[in-house]
Amino acid sequence: MTKPKALAVAISAFSALLITGCASQSSDTASKANTRLTPAYECSASTHAKANDLRIYQIMVESFVDGEKGTGHGTGYGTSHHQGDLQGIIDSLDYIKSLGMNAIWMTPIFNSEPVPGQVHWDDRLDATGYFATDYFAIDPRFGTLEQAKELVEKAHAKGLYVFFDGVFGHHKKSGVVPSPSGLLPSGNHNPVDYPESLPFYQEVATWWVKELKIDGWRLDQAYQVPTEAWTEIRKAVDDASQSVTYQNHKGETVNPLGYMVAEIWKEENAIQQEGYGSQEAPALCSAFDFPMRYRLVETFAVNENGIGGKGGNWLDEGMNLHSLYPAHAQPNLMLGNHDVLRFGDLLQRGGIANPDDGEYWLRHKAAMSFMAAYTGPITLYYGDEIGDETPDFAEKQLDNNCAIRGMCDDHSGRTSAKIDGVTAALNQQQRDLKDYVSSLMALRDKHPALSKGERINLRAEKEIYIDHKQSGDDALLYMVSTDSAFQMVTLTTAEAGSEGRLVDLLTGEVFLPKNNEYAIRMKGFESRFLRIARPVAAGPKVSKRDADSMTGEGFLAQCDNPTVNEAGPAQDTLFVVGSFPDSNWMHKPARAFQYKGNGVYQTVTNERKGSYRFQYATASWSPQYTAADLSQKPGQPAAGKNGGYGTDTSVMIPEAGRYVWSLTFKDSGEIDQVMVSRCAE
Repeated sequence: MTKPKALAVAISAFSALLITGCASQSSDTASKANTRLTPAYECSASTHAKANDLRIYQIMVESFVDGEKGTGHGTGYGTSHHQGDLQGIIDSLDYIKSLGMNAIWMTPIFNSEPVPGQVHWDDRLDATGYFATDYFAIDPRFGTLEQAKELVEKAHAKGLYVFFDGVFGHHKKSGVVPSPSGLLPSGNHNPVDYPESLPFYQEVATWWVKELKIDGWRLDQAYQVPTEAWTEIRKAVDDASQSVTYQNHKGETVNPLGYMVAEIWKEENAIQQEGYGSQEAPALCSAFDFPMRYRLVETFAVNENGIGGKGGNWLDEGMNLHSLYPAHAQPNLMLGNHDVLRFGDLLQRGGIANPDDGEYWLRHKAAMSFMAAYTGPITLYYGDEIGDETPDFAEKQLDNNCAIRGMCDDHSGRTSAKIDGVTAALNQQQRDLKDYVSSLMALRDKHPALSKGERINLRAEKEIYIDHKQSGDDALLYMVSTDSAFQMVTLTTAEAGSEGRLVDLLTGEVFLPKNNEYAIRMKGFESRFLRIARPVAAGPKVSKRDADSMTGEGFLAQCDNPTVNEAGPAQDTLFVVGSFPDSNWMHKPARAFQYKGNGVYQTVTNERKGSYRFQYATASWSPQYTAADLSQKPGQPAAGKNGGYGTDTSVMIPEAGRYVWSLTFKDSGEIDQVMVSRCAE
């Protein structure tokens, strides 16, 4: 088939970019190529400033609210009614607004035309919306184009931005309906080919902005699209957003926001490389902060593999890793989404608390408070504001029928929405948490220090986390207890950057300094937002913390130990395998261990700064070894143990450089110690 003229022109222009770079190459090489071949397209300063204030409410459409009988898929993944529709969202807008949210993101609502005779798995997949056939039509099982317009207009009238879900890297295998201008995506269905598919998805991205005046896109599996293409799509969305206007809730004539946020479910280095691009050649401007989401649940609950027990230092370390991103990056924090377990289920999986326990609700509040104090946009998954959970679900479901029962980890959170006054009457605990979330969102709306302030960490210990946040004249302290015990926290006036009283914005409590020191009572998992009445012009004075040495001592810290020509206790070659940028959970020869004698194995690698999860494992993944407490610090030996799926060790590499990884075995052949150490200069 002859290519349409628009497609041919785009391929000619865009192919030049791919000659020297693609999404899989190093970011340094890509940025140099882009700088040479095309002018950088900067992120919009106006959009960035407004996006910091985003408080997004995420809706899984098919499982949300059944607002119109006769619509709905009637099937899907998860335990919901599977009858969700656009009318149900329209009916819930007042509730969403009452939470203090100012935006909604809906999972895809484009038509997914069923193929005659398709199996029930395809029916379920159609209900998710993530494999569409017609990107320019609303799925009739969700509603009509007129209802979509009504939804957007009513949301705008209530002060809510509206974001659609953009699936620009794959589509349904059966084929796609041409765009209004006759374009089609190219290549395989999952993923599609770029740059050939670029004009089609540019038309998708801009058509809905112009037709419905939506405010932007959540970008599904953004790593499927080359960063160069994201730059082009972003520019098209910016242009489309500037070409139309609507009346907002204040009666002002405004342009759609044009915000785009990427789903890249990986570590910081991968998010930078596959989403943000480089400082010199920005690709996307915002991405979900998956790394911090995991640190958040590992601090106040457990992750999906049951790992938790972290503290304030774990949170601070993760926030500091934002330094890996280019300046234009705008991470977006969430506690959950439609692909992960609900926080309430994680509390139960960890054996920490259930809905009958007071601690269940306290830990929810603590996690929500951290989101409220986060600089940048935040996203709340429907139901998390009332501590929702999946009843009779906590243990990981290992049988093959969990998908049919809706109880697999990756969709168990897709429960029927409990919307107060629309589908449910909340109990006292649910209502109390909902009111608390509303108060947090009101604080965030009123105090720019929370959403856009500079963060200076004052205290990051196992039991406490304290930030100083300031934007202009708005200065405050955010404190959260990461432990169940009562504690008295003391801060000097110099540390707090304060010359007078501190006022708790939630309770009205006042703290006055005595002998230049504040004494602040903190209950277990309590949070405080303390307004600084008289900020010190120089800001807080933070004591410099002594950095731990990254270079260990002895034989295990030496990077030039000779390999011996004799058999060791390991039967097969072991590797350091994990989320490292150069391997991405693949067994790479450069990460293979060599035997050094006396039960010691070592490998020397070049590492980039970052936080990683990994295991010591053979190519067959049997055996696997890990640190006994699932964490390692460079320069410090740790006990080892047998590992398995999900029991990953975490390590923070604070500086790029050469590192030696060591494994030691006992005479019995059992794992003994593990260590990673920076090579001495």
